[in-house]
Amino acid sequence: MWLRRLLATGLMLASAAWPARKPGDPLRPGFNLFTRQDDIKVGQENSKQVLTQYEIVKNQFVQDYVKRLGQKLASMPEAKQSGFEFTFTVLNVDQINAFALPGGPMFIYTGLLKAADNEAQLAGVMGHEMSHVILRHGTHEATKANGIQLLVGGLSGLLGGGDSMAGKLAQAGLGMGGNSLILKFSRDAESEADALGSHLMSEAGYDPVQMAEFFEKLAARGSQGPQFLSDHPNPENREAAIVAEMKTLPERQYTGDDSAQFAGMKKEVATLPPPAKKPSADAVGPGGAAPPAGQTPEGWQRFQGHGYSINYPAEWQGTGDANGATLAPRDCVVGSQVGFGVVVGGFAPSRGRASLSAATHDLVKKLQSENPKMQVSGAAKSVKVGGVDGLMTMLAGDSPFGGGEADGLVTVARGNGVMYFVFVAPDRDYTRVEKTFLQMLDSVRWE
Repeated sequence: MWLRRLLATGLMLASAAWPARKPGDPLRPGFNLFTRQDDIKVGQENSKQVLTQYEIVKNQFVQDYVKRLGQKLASMPEAKQSGFEFTFTVLNVDQINAFALPGGPMFIYTGLLKAADNEAQLAGVMGHEMSHVILRHGTHEATKANGIQLLVGGLSGLLGGGDSMAGKLAQAGLGMGGNSLILKFSRDAESEADALGSHLMSEAGYDPVQMAEFFEKLAARGSQGPQFLSDHPNPENREAAIVAEMKTLPERQYTGDDSAQFAGMKKEVATLPPPAKKPSADAVGPGGAAPPAGQTPEGWQRFQGHGYSINYPAEWQGTGDANGATLAPRDCVVGSQVGFGVVVGGFAPSRGRASLSAATHDLVKKLQSENPKMQVSGAAKSVKVGGVDGLMTMLAGDSPFGGGEADGLVTVARGNGVMYFVFVAPDRDYTRVEKTFLQMLDSVRWE
């Protein structure tokens, strides 16, 4: 009975709709079943992954400049009181983006350094990111998604033992993949980070309006906007909200909008070599970097199906039974439709249609009867699946994400029927993720 009450109370608190915050109201972390030490552990584990995926800028002047600016913000009262130790690393990535992981590790892309018009704008982005850490937004989101498991046993109960920490974090939505909860925030969280970020800026001598103006500049790019706004949805009336928050702060003369060091940093960044190509999660879509063929590397899992097994990225979820399986990122299943991922199943052809080509033809007809918009877009090609002959047929249809969808249908004769794998991705992404799909196919083993 006590456990039932605890679960009900925790879930009620985690999902409660709190009254809208007013300018000047206290800013405190929301309901969170993770400990502060859990935040630090999550940040440390994900930092290792970031550093394997991206190139660190080797220019010491640039690194030192950003570190000094970050430490200036981190020395402000509300940042110091959080107890988190912030670190600052510049990555040679030509995108307008920055992010901070739970516990304090912050990463700033060179694309952001190029885009900032003055030091105050850069301080605004860094103060905003720092505020997500101070307010523990990442693990707050993870609490809402994993509430029951966390109530029972905390982070250790959720992750358990056995597999790699990276893989476990990813399954809980705490990894760096497409289903990550620690880097995607609600508009309410963005407003809170704006408000607290304005406090840090003001205390450090920067005009908080510069943060709003920079975000508005990014938003003006529309559909071609930077990655930053994909992960940080733009709250309504952002600049007005920041101005209203400023009115609740002590009056100050802002003198830190620019510095000679900022100009020097901009010159140094302009001379940096192009980023070195390193494997990244983005290279293969939500699943993370592709493994060598035939291996299950750190961060990937193996799904055990009925009579077969297959590798899949740790950030994905694997569900199935004797009739089939779905392997996909959590946020790539729309209703009953898989928008990105792999669907596995079996098909029993009619008597006299036992050849693989005939059975595949009948399976395609069945799929078309269920989805009349689906069309065959390419001739069937021979492939090997776990050492067994198979056929790959490309299909085209509508994606649940909008636009077109490409489906790679792979069929293999097994017993008295056909086993199939459907590799699904939006049209625009299929070529980019095809290598990962093929390596998943190469990992299939029959039992």
